[in-house]
Amino acid sequence: MGKLIILSAPSGAGKTTICKYLLASDLDLEFSVSAASRIKRDNETDGKDYYFLSVDEFKKSIEQNKFLEWQEVYKNQFYGTLKSEIDRIWSIGKHVLFDVDVAGGVNIKNIYGDHAITIFIMPPSVDELEKRLRNRCSDSQEQIEKRVAKAKQELEFSNQFDIILVNDVLDDAQNEAYKIVQNFINT
Repeated sequence: MGKLIILSAPSGAGKTTICKYLLASDLDLEFSVSAASRIKRDNETDGKDYYFLSVDEFKKSIEQNKFLEWQEVYKNQFYGTLKSEIDRIWSIGKHVLFDVDVAGGVNIKNIYGDHAITIFIMPPSVDELEKRLRNRCSDSQEQIEKRVAKAKQELEFSNQFDIILVNDVLDDAQNEAYKIVQNFINT
């Protein structure tokens, strides 16, 4: 059985960037593709970015117990990890890297215990997080306000994670994440 590396963070904290860095390293990681009930964006590929399911398909998969974890993040907007995704990655001899919300991260850790490590990517401050979201130029003012409010709630979960990694300087955070994961895999 491989190991599970779970990265969680508020939107804009740098989680996806750190995930990409780890995937490009020599750590033998494979990204766990999440399922989502939202509409696919033009630049996204089904099965690579997400497994895109309709709301009805997602709800049916919940009823059939196909998810390791799932959340209704916003009204009728579901995200989750299919159990089959873990099996797929372990069958090719790799460790699983997750980019999930805080509740999903805690749920996966509770299931896999010592085979999983949870890393919470902490922004230097809520103000810096909001600045990063604005600099993306991809969200409306209303979406930014929603994300900042959600981030404040998510920060309260940080004490439930094995490691809190502050992403103040991206290069330092990436290097530290690498060392943490390498140490975990080798123990």
